[in-house]
Amino acid sequence: MRIGELSKRTGVSPRSLRYYEEQGLLASSRSGAGQRHYSDATVQRVSLIRQLFDAGLSSRVIATLLPCVDLPDDLGVAEETFTAMMRERDRIDAEIAHLVETRDALDVVIRANSRHRAELSATPEPVAQPA
Repeated sequence: MRIGELSKRTGVSPRSLRYYEEQGLLASSRSGAGQRHYSDATVQRVSLIRQLFDAGLSSRVIATLLPCVDLPDDLGVAEETFTAMMRERDRIDAEIAHLVETRDALDVVIRANSRHRAELSATPEPVAQPA
């Protein structure tokens, strides 16, 4: 199928499909006129790539995981893929911890601002003195 048909079947733009190919995530054959052609199995691969992107993985990391799909019976590939996934999970855990710290720091500022606003609303307005 051509790129337009693949785009329709997957809901992924032709531009994104070309990007996936540039990153080595997808392969296509070329017609004599240079048009990309994809197999029916590519629909499932694009779906998997989208899942991995939705999980927050970069194209670089996805490229390290896809060999496990291509060579499911290769223990070495499975081990490398497992290591890459655990490394990504650790990275995400560290990012979450940083976001929690950032949120906690913001909560401190919010509480201080709330106290300040309460103090301002409790303070009587100054009375203007006649000149």
